[in-house]
Amino acid sequence: MKKYLYPALLVVFGLLAAAIFVFKKPAPRTPELKMRHGDLAAGGEWLNTKAAIEGLLAKLRTNPNDQKSRLLLAQAYMQEARVTGDHPYYDGAAMELLEEVVRAEPENFEALCCKASLCLTQHHFAQGLGIAEQAQKLNPNSGFVYGLLTDANVEMGHYDEAVKMADKMNALRPDLSAYARVSYLREIYGDVPGAIQAMDMAAKAGYIGLEQTEWTRVALAHLYEVSGDTAHAHGYYLMALAARPGYAYALAGLGRIAAARQDYATAIKYFQQARVTVKDYAFTDELTDLYRLNGQPAESKKMAAESIDMLASAAKEADDNEQMGHYADRELAYAYLKTNELDKALEHAKIEYARRPDNIDVNETMAWVLYKRGEFAEAQKYMQVARRTGSKNPVLLGRAGLILTKLGKTAEGQALIQNSLKTAPYLNSEVEAEGRKMLAAR
Repeated sequence: MKKYLYPALLVVFGLLAAAIFVFKKPAPRTPELKMRHGDLAAGGEWLNTKAAIEGLLAKLRTNPNDQKSRLLLAQAYMQEARVTGDHPYYDGAAMELLEEVVRAEPENFEALCCKASLCLTQHHFAQGLGIAEQAQKLNPNSGFVYGLLTDANVEMGHYDEAVKMADKMNALRPDLSAYARVSYLREIYGDVPGAIQAMDMAAKAGYIGLEQTEWTRVALAHLYEVSGDTAHAHGYYLMALAARPGYAYALAGLGRIAAARQDYATAIKYFQQARVTVKDYAFTDELTDLYRLNGQPAESKKMAAESIDMLASAAKEADDNEQMGHYADRELAYAYLKTNELDKALEHAKIEYARRPDNIDVNETMAWVLYKRGEFAEAQKYMQVARRTGSKNPVLLGRAGLILTKLGKTAEGQALIQNSLKTAPYLNSEVEAEGRKMLAAR
């Protein structure tokens, strides 16, 4: 009997080992940190960031069930996405980590807030709104979640609700983020001086040199651009660059100021510098116009094609994933206008409109695409919705004026065009050129 016992035991142990191998849950994959390069790798901030992230990675290697470290790593990767512009990698890595946290802790408030924030970053606004509402039920006394609800409602075009959420955020936690949201809403409702005041408060509430603070200072500078005050805008862009050397969005701002002076060669250099530092399609898009204005059609065409490639790649990823992949159809609509592919422009404008028909920016996009197609009456329907909050954005007013003039409402249309050209003609060279041409034809 014994001679059969040992083989039987070996079989049992073998089966147990196989069962352990088959049924043991593998440790979740932990996305690694990518090295920074150039200006982004200079200074103590990167050294501190790198050390903190490497510490979190070490903790997760030791204890794969350390959800607190996993959440902190996701938050660190979200910040790396902002700093480097590498959203495809870091946003995906952060979402992967957050999904693990939420699977283990379905009511983890911080993880849900981070998921909502990532959805908004990727332009999955409806999903972001839903997750933020779920988080708000878990902790109705968090100022941060009301910030997310403000952003999501703005993007969905629910402006009255956004104002309510921003008021709650400021009542609970008046800080840089809260003041910035007040500024954005004031701008939407046409109160540009009030928007400047609130964004100035936001910039003063932050620590000089931090990415969030200098992003706010750049936003303040851009508000001065919108109001036609390029001198103040230039000063704030310089301040942001001094506080955070090599900051791509401050460089881009200086590029726009140079373009406003029609110094297109200098503007191109600033945008090229920005593009080397941060991956942002907007820099490529603006270079498309700058090369055209500088008499370099081949380079302009190259940048236009590159913009479309970047956006189309992001849109394809978004089609395959409900939460990740950047919805970029509104941006694609404008990009295809620059290559005169009007059917594709309309196709993507309609896709974005189907997602959020109440958003004023999306309605402006629909109106402008239809205007370029010569469908002026249809364009006016969308432009009326785009203007319903009373925004005084010069580009919006210029486009509205062009549409009205084409419809024979000359006095009203040309008054809007003149307002746009008087305030900030440099914000959109195409609107400026068409506006001046239409005024000259009177």
